Amino acid sequence: MPWWLGNNAWGGGNPFFGGFILLALWSVVWTGFALWNAAKRNEKWWFILFMVVHTAGIIEILYLIFVAKAFSSSPKSPPPKRRRSK
Repeated sequence: MPWWLGNNAWGGGNPFFGGFILLALWSVVWTGFALWNAAKRNEKWWFILFMVVHTAGIIEILYLIFVAKAFSSSPKSPPPKRRRSK
């Protein structure tokens, strides 16, 4: 078996070691994506929450879907520039 399934000295023969590695990778990806969105949107408290609380990507996915709307099909357009009146 491959090392990531836990059949050698790294996992000590523990069958849950491979699942732990996959869960850690899953969490790192979603946390990184959520941190990037929170920083881009200047949302300091969300950023701190993602840094302190680790929930295997659950809070991060909910944030990205419902708060940041990172998966919406239409990108947000910048606000129109105001013209100066003379």
